Amino acid sequence: MVWVWILGVTALVLAVFATILSVTLARQIGKRDPSALPRGWRTFLRIAPVAAAPATGVALDPDNRAQIAFIVNPTKDGTAELRERAMRACAIRYLPEPMWIYTTEEDPGTGQARDAIEAGADVVVAVGGDGTVRAVAEALAGEDVAMGIIPLGTGNLFARNLDLPLADTGALLRIVIEGTVERVDVGWLDIERALPSSRDGSTHLFLVMAGAGIDAEMVAGADPILKKRLGWMAYFFAAVEHLGDKRIKATVTVDEGLPLEAEMRTVLMANAGRLPGGLQLIPDASVTDGELDIATLDARGGLVGWTELFGSVVAQGAGIKQSELLRTWRTSRIDHRKGRSVTIDMDSPQRVQVDGESLGRASRVRGRIQAGGLLIKVPAGIKP
Repeated sequence: MVWVWILGVTALVLAVFATILSVTLARQIGKRDPSALPRGWRTFLRIAPVAAAPATGVALDPDNRAQIAFIVNPTKDGTAELRERAMRACAIRYLPEPMWIYTTEEDPGTGQARDAIEAGADVVVAVGGDGTVRAVAEALAGEDVAMGIIPLGTGNLFARNLDLPLADTGALLRIVIEGTVERVDVGWLDIERALPSSRDGSTHLFLVMAGAGIDAEMVAGADPILKKRLGWMAYFFAAVEHLGDKRIKATVTVDEGLPLEAEMRTVLMANAGRLPGGLQLIPDASVTDGELDIATLDARGGLVGWTELFGSVVAQGAGIKQSELLRTWRTSRIDHRKGRSVTIDMDSPQRVQVDGESLGRASRVRGRIQAGGLLIKVPAGIKP
C-alpha cells in the first residue's frame, strides 16, 4: 500500500509539473504570436490579441484602379464577414467591385486563379489555409500578376514567414489593396512514386518547405478534429507517434555535386524556415536569395536524442551555432547545405509533404528553385 501511495503522489506531482510547464510554454508562445494559439486558449490564458495596425490614408488615384480577385476557401469561418469588409474597402477607394470566387473540392484554387487572370485581375488574393495559398501561387508563378494573402488556416506558414499580421483582418486588407509588390522565390518538387506503375512525374509547388521522413509522417497523421481545436499543436501529437520509427537511409545530391549517403530522421528543402510558435527550423532560409536550404535532421538514443534535437533547433533559432567537435559527441545533429536544386534518393519509400500537405510515398524526389518567380503583396516599406 505504501508503494501505491508513493506512486500516486509521484504521478500527481509529475502531472502538476507538466501542466505548469504546458501553460507556461503556451503563454510564452502566445505572447510572441497570439494567432498561433486557438481563440479559446487565448481567452483562458488571458493573452491579448495583436494590436491593430494603424490605418493608412486612402489614396484616390484614378490611374491605379486595380481589379482585385479573392479566391476563397468556403469551409473557413468568417468568409461572409470578410466579403463585406473587402467590398467596402474597395468601394471607399473607388476601386472596381472585387471578384469573389470560391474554391471546390476538385479544384482548391489553381483553376479559379487562372480564370481571374483571364478576367483581368491585377491582384489575386488567396483566402484560406496553406493549401489554398499554394494552389493560387501555382497559377500565379511566372505571371505578371501580384498575389495577396488572407490567412485563415491552421499553420499559415507562408504568411508567418512574410511577417503578415495574421490576427488583423483590416491590416491584411490594406496590404492587399495598398501594399507594395515584391518578388519572392518559389520551390518546385518533382516526385517519382514508390510503385513503378504510379510514376506519374507529378510536380508540386511549395512556398515554405518540402520534405520526407518524420515531418511528412507528422503531416499525414495529424487528426483533423485536433487541428480544428488545437491549431498547429495537433501536429506535435502526431509527431510523438513516430518518434520510435526507423531512421531513413537516403542519398542527397545538391546541384549535381558529390552524393552524400546518410541516415536521418527527416530531410527538408526550404524556401523559408520559420514554423509556428516562433521556431526557426532553418534560420538561414530566405525567400529572396534564389537558393534552397537543404537540412537533414537526425536523432539517436531515444528520448535523449529527440530532446537534444529540439534544443538544437531552439539554439540555432537564437543564433547559437555548435562546433563540429561538439556535434560529434551529440546524439542528434542538424546539417545544412544550400543549392539551386537537390535530388534525394531513398532506400525505401517514404512519405513526402509540401507546405503541410501529404503527397503519399515516394522513392525519389527532386527539388528546384524558381528565383523571383512570384509577385507578392507585402506591407509598404517591408522587404520579405
